[in-house]
Amino acid sequence: MERIALSETLQLSRIVYGMWRIGDDADTSPAHVQAKIEACLAQGITTMDQADIYGGYTAEAILGAGLKAAPGLRDKIEIVTKCGIVAPAGRHSAARVKHYDTTAGHINASVEASLRDMGTDHVDLLLIHRPDPLIDAEETGKALDALVTSGKVKAVGVSNFRPWDFSLLQSAMSNRLVTNQIEMSLLATDCFTNGDLAFLQERRISPMAWSPLGGGSLFSGAHGGTLAALQRIGKEQGVDATAVAIAWLLRHPARIVPVLGTNNLARIGAAADALGVTMDRQTWFELYTLAVGKEVP
Repeated sequence: MERIALSETLQLSRIVYGMWRIGDDADTSPAHVQAKIEACLAQGITTMDQADIYGGYTAEAILGAGLKAAPGLRDKIEIVTKCGIVAPAGRHSAARVKHYDTTAGHINASVEASLRDMGTDHVDLLLIHRPDPLIDAEETGKALDALVTSGKVKAVGVSNFRPWDFSLLQSAMSNRLVTNQIEMSLLATDCFTNGDLAFLQERRISPMAWSPLGGGSLFSGAHGGTLAALQRIGKEQGVDATAVAIAWLLRHPARIVPVLGTNNLARIGAAADALGVTMDRQTWFELYTLAVGKEVP
């Protein structure tokens, strides 16, 4: 599978496996986690996307148990995780309100907890999960730089940041922010015209796309025209509609990296089919027009 270089020292697989639902599976045993990772590796998917808050602060430990049971897997994968959201659950159950915390103390404590829960000595990519309206960019930037220097984190980036949030944090750092993970799909197209994607393209930064299938809503029946087109294109090329929806993102010159989350082993096994879909410009715009509900001006 093609790989995307985010920096001189970090490459991700072209498609990333998102683990935000790993705790929702009826089977969270180490053996089943291992089977998911191996299904990904068989398709060339080497990057696993986590966050401290996933599963009410339990998902990283579920991954860690799987890696502990099969130690050789850690060296075959890249781990992405996120921090900065404090919700009244798990280790933050005493929090009075959900809030964001991008202070150095919280970031460092979160990274230590992630390393401990996942049983690893480093995270390949750490993202600040949400823009913090109370951020002290100098403090946050210094903390992120120090984590890279320490080797506990190979590279850093952000998630859900607008261009001005990204620029503010970057201005206070010596290390480069290597990505912004934002919502992108046929049901979330604003980024293509509101400047979010253009900002990253201008800086030659590959974005990551969370919820690239609209959280499954794309196939719920509420978007019949789009789904019918995806199914028709898929039938023509011998793949399912999911692969076409992912291929729509891959077609964009921004070199988008979709984060595909599923607990279905068969769907994991078919994820790489998206890389073989041929999508010309008119087909891309056909799907885009259906998604936004109107023709381009």
